[in-house]
Amino acid sequence: MAAGKGQAAGEVAEETRGTAKMKFPFPYTPYPIQEEFMAKLYQVLEAGKIGIFESPTGTGKSLSLICGALTWLRDFEEKKRQEEARLLAAEPEGKDATEPSEKGSTRSVDNLGPSAEPDWITHFVQKKEEREAAHRLKEEQIRRKKREERLEQIRHNVQLRYASKRRRTEEEEMEHLLQLSKDILSNQGEPGGLEPLDQEEEDMIPAEYESDEEKKVGSRLSEEDDDDLEEEHVTKIYYCSRTHSQLAQFVHEVQKSPFGKETRLVSLGSRQNLCVNEEVRRLGAVQLINDRCMEMQKNKHEKKSIEEEVERKKRRLGRAACPFYSYEHMQFLRDEVLVEVKDIEELVALGKEAKACLYYGSRFAIPAAQLVVLPYQMLLHEATRNASGIKLKDQVVIIDEAHNLIDTITCIYSAQVHGSQLCRAHSQLSQYMERYRKRLKAKNLMYIKQILFLLEKFVTALGGNVKQNPNTQSIPQAESQMKSINDFLFQCEIDNINLFKVQQYCERSLISRKLFGFVERHEASGALKIRPEEQKMAGLQNFLQNLNEKQRKEGTPQSPPEEAEDGPPKMASPLMHIEGFLAALTTANQDGRVILTRQGTLAQSSLKFLLLNPAVHFARVLKECRAVIIAGGTMQPVADFKEQLLTCAGVGAGRIEEFSCGHVIPPDNILPIVLCSGPSGQQLEFTYEKRNLPPMMEETGRILSNLCNVVPGGVVCFFPSYEYEKQVYVHWEKTGLLARLAAKKKIFQEPKRANQVEQVLAEYAKCIKRCSHTGTTMTGALLFSVVGGKMSEGINFSDDLGRCVVMVGMPYPNIKSPELQEKMAYLDKTKPKTAGQAPGRMLIENLCMKAVNQSIGRAIRHQKDFASIVLLDHRYARPAVFNKLPQWIRSRAQVKAAFGPAFAALRKFHSEKRSICESACT
Repeated sequence: MAAGKGQAAGEVAEETRGTAKMKFPFPYTPYPIQEEFMAKLYQVLEAGKIGIFESPTGTGKSLSLICGALTWLRDFEEKKRQEEARLLAAEPEGKDATEPSEKGSTRSVDNLGPSAEPDWITHFVQKKEEREAAHRLKEEQIRRKKREERLEQIRHNVQLRYASKRRRTEEEEMEHLLQLSKDILSNQGEPGGLEPLDQEEEDMIPAEYESDEEKKVGSRLSEEDDDDLEEEHVTKIYYCSRTHSQLAQFVHEVQKSPFGKETRLVSLGSRQNLCVNEEVRRLGAVQLINDRCMEMQKNKHEKKSIEEEVERKKRRLGRAACPFYSYEHMQFLRDEVLVEVKDIEELVALGKEAKACLYYGSRFAIPAAQLVVLPYQMLLHEATRNASGIKLKDQVVIIDEAHNLIDTITCIYSAQVHGSQLCRAHSQLSQYMERYRKRLKAKNLMYIKQILFLLEKFVTALGGNVKQNPNTQSIPQAESQMKSINDFLFQCEIDNINLFKVQQYCERSLISRKLFGFVERHEASGALKIRPEEQKMAGLQNFLQNLNEKQRKEGTPQSPPEEAEDGPPKMASPLMHIEGFLAALTTANQDGRVILTRQGTLAQSSLKFLLLNPAVHFARVLKECRAVIIAGGTMQPVADFKEQLLTCAGVGAGRIEEFSCGHVIPPDNILPIVLCSGPSGQQLEFTYEKRNLPPMMEETGRILSNLCNVVPGGVVCFFPSYEYEKQVYVHWEKTGLLARLAAKKKIFQEPKRANQVEQVLAEYAKCIKRCSHTGTTMTGALLFSVVGGKMSEGINFSDDLGRCVVMVGMPYPNIKSPELQEKMAYLDKTKPKTAGQAPGRMLIENLCMKAVNQSIGRAIRHQKDFASIVLLDHRYARPAVFNKLPQWIRSRAQVKAAFGPAFAALRKFHSEKRSICESACT
């Protein structure tokens, strides 16, 4: 046994050494750290483990992920093909191969034990399984060959594309003419106008509901659908990141890589980014786009008899339906998507040309794709994942920019509803029920009444009355209460209602969509009762939408879609929003809390579900996938990922692999300094009590003033909060420190509004460039930023934009926050102490250091870049804190007890770098 263990260890070691020697296709000669990264990535994927990978920005992380993962996928597919060929070659032929001789059978029976089966039975079953496996492999080979031939044909046969496009155009013209004829006949046959309940209104009534049957409500596709839609998902890699811009950048890297021509890649995204219907896109806000899209393809997912379908089309009378939601067009789009790697802009252009919905059409490409690129939310939210057709079984998932993964999962599964939304939903649903009471089936009526009861009880819990105006109902005592899920259900007196069944009803009956259609139809006609204040809000929205439409027609540039989200929430589909809260209440009691916030009026009061254990949702991803890679530029401290996401999800330590690589820059291109005291000898400790003292603010100003004398170009100074930054700024104005700083560097402040960030950055960069070319006394610019703000993440301060990054104090989160206190209490209760430190206290420290690491990593962005990093607080020198800095910064950091030696080191560093730059320029 011991010898066996030693042999196995030797095989693993040999495999590791062999992997390290592998040659990975790369667009240029990779750095040694990139080779190490790819080798480790390959090893983790091959072993089916979970890897936490840290690779600083500027080290080519994206390319390393692409080339390492796609090399593994290429080798995996080749091994699979070889195994298929071996099994098919060994397939028994003829009857004689499967039937043992009678003599052999008799001998086997004679040698039977009391509970054993005859050898010939075992042999027969084994051969049968082999035949079935070989048959499956043959079918899979045929499907794969058909798919590859089709894609190859599209690649090389341009005529096929034009023929298909011409055929679609002809069919559209025929359909249009046919519809015109039907409309004319319909109008001639019905001169008296609409019936009391037309077909469109019939569509607003849910079909008969059977709650306890596991049945698929409706099918998106008809029975004559192409067999390709039922094809099995090939082994693939799901790559997800935080924003669409990061995903677009990743796709561009794939295009530039050696795998750019041969990889079948599909990009998934939100309706806001993928919608090709201009009428819907111009709505701007995410919620309005989603609601309009779902309304336009309402009831497309429900099967109808031929007579019903003919009748529906006959009576349609111009009902709004999306012209891009065509199955045939989306099938054509699927093939075009897989032919070559395309980014979002190219896909949108393709969708418009093919007149096919890209949002739904791109999903048809998922089964055959080798690489699927998608945002966090689509992969991490189970309902969205299932709706998108994403199957994780035995697949690989890479989560990039994962430093905020815990927060992302917590936010996705947390939900908040306000009193105004609850009252509005109750009013709409009550009128819906009264309108269709005689037509609703018994179970539909029962569940709608249960939803109304829940809404009423939620409003009562906030201290209000659902039948009165939420804007005029004042809440006598402002307070915030934290309750367990069970306590909240008992307080609301709804513990006897099966929330799982209510949630299931909402999902299957599409009641919120139907309610949205009902409100849209009857609100416009004036038949729906609306409170005066809601009517004013609707009027304001109509005015703004008409103004937006007018600007669009006149050619006035509109705000980008992202900015639409910054405005006030739109008054659309309150029940859709509340469904998320109902789903959250089905979480296990120990894994979540409900926060009741009563303040001002009922409309302002809210119910919020807080998820305490994100592992319960991430566990499903970990369980299904073959391997999961969690990657980022700054992953330290990794203890949070391991404890809160992996260990809590039941992952053993043996399945977790960690990898952290250094930076590509030379060691002398970075100078990190922990500064413990200022020029006057005052100890730097920016605790909440001490940081507001005038001497501490003045000492900070003196440090910055000295730094601005020796640091060329740009200096970025991070403050713990907007409030503290403003307080310091005002104090420096009064004392004259600000004027002294402004004499050396022009001062910029981070704006609070997201749409102003680009303008401030552009002016900041322009000022630095101008100062470097003119021999003025001003040496550059000084930017005041905020930790966790718009510029602490995703912004590159490369080269002269960030020659020095200053961190003022330690940005601990607000310890008085009820949510944070509950999270700390939960961890203290469920986790053991680490090195004598309580888990709750460690959470606070880790949140602080994550924010610090994200901010100070903004400066070094490429191999020839250089910068200094100054951490202003003696607490950074504590081993427990110091060890949570990224390894490539920690290994080069210097702790300076006094300001003099620190200033001398900084002056020498920047003087030498300036000399090198000047000699290189000449």
